[in-house]
Amino acid sequence: MRRKIPSSASLQAFDAAARHGNFARASEELSLTEGAISRQIARLEALLNCKLFDRVGSRVKLNPVGARYAHHVREILERLERDTQYILGLPQGSQSLDIAVLPTFASRWLIPRLNSFNALFPAITLNIAARTDPFILPGSGYDAVIHFEHSAWAGMRVQFLFQENLLPVCHPALLTDDDVNQQLNKLPRIHRRQNPDAWHRYAQESGIELDNPAQGARYDLHEMAIAAVMAGQGVALVPRMYIENELSCGTLVSPWPASDSLSKRFCLIKPTDTHISEPALNSFERWLLAEMNTHTSNTKIW
Repeated sequence: MRRKIPSSASLQAFDAAARHGNFARASEELSLTEGAISRQIARLEALLNCKLFDRVGSRVKLNPVGARYAHHVREILERLERDTQYILGLPQGSQSLDIAVLPTFASRWLIPRLNSFNALFPAITLNIAARTDPFILPGSGYDAVIHFEHSAWAGMRVQFLFQENLLPVCHPALLTDDDVNQQLNKLPRIHRRQNPDAWHRYAQESGIELDNPAQGARYDLHEMAIAAVMAGQGVALVPRMYIENELSCGTLVSPWPASDSLSKRFCLIKPTDTHISEPALNSFERWLLAEMNTHTSNTKIW
């Protein structure tokens, strides 16, 4: 059955007219006559069997149906333009992967190691997107996801990568020679918004008394919490793997025990049908597991 899809000319004319609220300005943008713009929109309205604009004299205004349709058309055209520019920039014979990754893992762990991947697989272009929340992978446009275990990945192929455990960390200038547990109680606490009871759970597990575990500033990302800690604004519970360099050079310190219960299992999640990107994805997975094994053997933290 033939798909009922408007022509690209009609969609571009509609998008321009919707943005400008004026056929004349749309015609100038697209280097067409005003009559051509009007005819393209008339064809679109005939296909849809409904009006998209309210016409008042020489001016046009989107009606509610038109405004909703314009929003979707603009998203589609912008994505099509981005994808077209991306394909134009690919070297001949190359492959590409689109991977969705948690932001802090991407910036603190994955991206600094990509020189190794690029050297081994120069014909694979790896595109990284930040996604903080789980989502439905099929149809998302991503070839795979690096994320924590979640019911959203049901039915997908899941490869375990590492166990994330949190530990308290702060700037060394905040500490004195006093008892470190008492200092932990006095330091401003920094929270992740998605894990609001983490300090309460840490106090219960460690036995360190915290007068008000919920008190303190809240940030969306571990990256933000680490930045606040680096600036000497308090103490945060963050994954050790993100701050290995800072701990080794003494920029940050953690004289308190890590948590065993505040942990998540991180995985590489792949759709069940990845036949198009399978060779490139398999190469990325092998490289990723090798990097994880190297990091694990060097740090002994998981």
